[in-house]
Amino acid sequence: MPETSKPQTPEIANKTIGEFVAEDYRTAAVFERHGIDFCCGGQGTLAKVCKEKGLDSGQILSEIEAVRNEPAKRGENYAAWELPFLADYIVNTHHVWLKENDPTITAYTRKIADVHGAHHPEVIEIAALFEKIATDMDAHLREEEEVFFPAVKRAAAARKAGQTPAREDRKVIKESLEQLKREHEEVGDAIHRIRHLAKDYAIPADVCNTFMVTYQKLQEFEEDLHKHVHLENNILFPKAAQL
Repeated sequence: MPETSKPQTPEIANKTIGEFVAEDYRTAAVFERHGIDFCCGGQGTLAKVCKEKGLDSGQILSEIEAVRNEPAKRGENYAAWELPFLADYIVNTHHVWLKENDPTITAYTRKIADVHGAHHPEVIEIAALFEKIATDMDAHLREEEEVFFPAVKRAAAARKAGQTPAREDRKVIKESLEQLKREHEEVGDAIHRIRHLAKDYAIPADVCNTFMVTYQKLQEFEEDLHKHVHLENNILFPKAAQL
């Protein structure tokens, strides 16, 4: 394990990746740069993840501090947002993006599988994986919009009014949390597999423009998914569990 470039307190060493990003989303860029999963894999501590990956945790902490010292953009303190507002933001930003882009990406992956599958067999598996992702995410979004988020909003309103949330809402939140977390892990594993098959979305020399656009869209999907899942796994879900 590389030696850290500066001493760490136990508190910092035991802070999870998700906690760093929940406190300041700009730190996500640091973790992405070092290949550290901050959404689905955000529960690991900085010390543990650096040990597993052979990274210098002191250097990463220095990069985190540098990012934190930059002037922050207004409105990016997601951890300070009230649950109903955060839920609406997720729906209006990330759910809308998925609904607009998933059908297009699915069609593109099928097309390049048909055209280039003979010389690039990996795109056949990519097409199958993304089709399942799109189908699963459709059901996932419905669960959040029609069941989970309404229960969270009702429970949050009850807490704000000094009341105990309804038993049925608390039951829905508990059961949905288990399901939604599991589904996040599944889609995270699938998109990691796609990235591996696509060799980090490197464009082969013998392919068409549609192939290039498809890989660009897959990368955009992954980037949006990371932020989407982070907002839920590391901020919204823990707060909802406290209701």
